Order: sequence, then structure tokens, then C-alpha cells
Amino acid sequence: MYSHKTKKRVRYGETDQMGYLYYGHYAQYYEIGRVEMLRSLGMTYKSMEKDLGILMPVMSLQQRFVRPAYYDDELTIETTLRKLPGETITFYVEIFNPDSQLVNAGSVKLCFVEEKSEKTVNCPDQLLERLKPIFDGH
Repeated sequence: MYSHKTKKRVRYGETDQMGYLYYGHYAQYYEIGRVEMLRSLGMTYKSMEKDLGILMPVMSLQQRFVRPAYYDDELTIETTLRKLPGETITFYVEIFNPDSQLVNAGSVKLCFVEEKSEKTVNCPDQLLERLKPIFDGH
């Protein structure tokens, strides 16, 4: 298992009439979490696309809303991989408020697509090489 935490402050323009972080923005917070997780492994979405020709479209997104987040809250986005990716990769996400209370939890499942052929492929070796030592405990 591999987990990574990153911070994101709720902007005024992301809130709704009630002053809550608008529910439609949570998917973007999930994206921030997984982009920063990949960056922590020495990879980026940009490099996967540009250098490897691999795209990662979302297949499914599940969310559970527990309590509201508010304007100017600094949220902690904790993103976890519970198993090594194969044909797909699933990121589990928990978002916590400044009091360490759970705000939102869920998962997002993506697949790997070769840009040229537009066909699904297995997880790139470059990503697996970075993850295997973590999952093997080394």
C-alpha cells in the first residue's frame, strides 16, 4: 500500500450559496491528489503522455460526502493505492478538514490507453518499477 498527502485550500469561487465547497469540485480535488501522488513517485501525467504516449482516462468515480468544507479551509487530501496497478489503477481518496475530520471519501478508477492506437494497455513498466519496491516493503 502506498499513501500520499497533499494540501489544498478552498477558494471562495469554489463555494456554493451555503458557503460549502461545491460538491462538483471534489473530483478536481481527487485529481490533485493523484497528480501529486504520481509526482511524489518521480512521474507526472505530462511525462506519461508526452514521453510514454500513455493516457489515463477515468472509468468510474465514487464519492461519499460526510461533512462540509468551507471557504479558506486548508484541506488534506490523502490518496492511497491499495494494490499494484495492472490493466487499471484505483486511487482511494480521503479529504480531511483542518480539525482532521473526514469531509469526503471515495475512489477513482482509471485505465491506461496507448495514445496512438487508442487501445487499453497494462500499467507502464516505468510506474510499476517505482511502486514494486514500496509494495514489496523494500
